[in-house]
Order: sequence, then structure tokens, then C-alpha cells
Amino acid sequence: MRNHVLNSAALLTLLALPLAACQSGTTAGAAGGAVTGAIVGGPVGAVVGGVAGAAVGGVLTAEESTRVRSYVVAERRPSIRVSDEVIVGQPLPPRVRLYSVPPTVGLRNNYSYTVVNDQTVLVDPQTRTVVQVIE
Repeated sequence: MRNHVLNSAALLTLLALPLAACQSGTTAGAAGGAVTGAIVGGPVGAVVGGVAGAAVGGVLTAEESTRVRSYVVAERRPSIRVSDEVIVGQPLPPRVRLYSVPPTVGLRNNYSYTVVNDQTVLVDPQTRTVVQVIE
């Protein structure tokens, strides 16, 4: 019976992946967290992961995102190609170079950024963990 429940959760998770890929911000964080949680911890993990993902998903306000995007465009950093998908909550490979976001951009927290697969990615510089993908 337990395997049936876990298999059902895994199937629902796989069906939700295309939907999660089309979303952004808190919703995408919740969906991504739920997917990761379901894989690791089954149905209970999906709930916990969804809540944690929602908390991480919307790190910047719309105004902050605009300021970061403008700064990154002005800096013209090269985009690095990676084969893995960039996922909020997952670390970037060591070969990806991180750049500091200066205090003049006006973020509440000390983040770094990079450009991966032509996407601006906000990163926790201590852990290299993706905090937000800025569109």
C-alpha cells in the first residue's frame, strides 16, 4: 500500500513538471520544492518541499528584480552553458563564475549573480545555491 501511495505521488510529480517550468516566482518555488520533496520524502516531503520552495521562490520584489536585471544587462557578463537545468534551491557547478551584486543596486541581502543558459540567476554566494531566476 505504501509503495502504491509513493508511486502515485511520483507520477503526479512528473505530470506537474511541465506546469512548474512555465511558472515563476513563489509559484515556481512551491512547485519545484514540491517536486524535490516528493522525490526525497514522498507525499509528506512534497508538502514540506512546496512550502519551503514557496518561501525561496519569491526572494526579490518586482522593483528589485528590475534593478538587478538592469545592472546585469549593463555589465554584459558572458552566459555560460550548463547541461543541467537551473533550479531554485540547487547549487550551481563550481565552474560557473559568480559576480557580486553591489550595494548600489539596493538589495536587502548580499547575493551574487551569474548568467547561465542566457538566464540571469541570483545566487547565495556562501553555498552557490540558486535563489531566484530573474526573467
